[in-house]
Amino acid sequence: MAIKEKPRCPWCLKSELYMRYHDEEWGVPVHDDRKHFEFLILEGAQAGLSWSTILNKREGYRKAFADFDPGKVAKFTETRLQKILQDPGIVRNRLKVYSAVNNAKKFLEVQEEFKSFDNYIWSFVKNKPIVNKWKELGQIPPTSKVSDALSKDLIKRGFKFVGSTVIYAHLQACGLINDHLVDCWRYREVNK
Repeated sequence: MAIKEKPRCPWCLKSELYMRYHDEEWGVPVHDDRKHFEFLILEGAQAGLSWSTILNKREGYRKAFADFDPGKVAKFTETRLQKILQDPGIVRNRLKVYSAVNNAKKFLEVQEEFKSFDNYIWSFVKNKPIVNKWKELGQIPPTSKVSDALSKDLIKRGFKFVGSTVIYAHLQACGLINDHLVDCWRYREVNK
């Protein structure tokens, strides 16, 4: 079946990049700490912007933020941050750029405490994805009790740009919540 012939969640139909992201990544359960860190940076950068803006700058973020290695990002110097703020390959928001370094340090603390960030985050869904059964985009909420609890805990731990809406997007992207519409071809795929 050709890429455009498959039934998909309508939000991804804007571009080929969006469709590839939807078809290959969104909602697939993530158990890799570096991928979790990547999405924390990207979702935080997206706050107040469109996801397409961030997807289009993803490679820029990968280069600017040491391929999303939290150990390296945690050690970024002021000089490095100033250089990043000049990079047109990312969203050059000072608070968001500096929060990535802060969040890298906090991420490492969570890894130390829970043996991995993955252990920590998946505990909020009892180590099993929440599978919703939405039929229309309008049914998908911007937050949930899980995103509220996780956001509150992350904020308590000192993370930045981790409000409940940002965290709900992270849970969706990393497959802790399956919010593909039931008639989307990916709905059953990510549940396997």
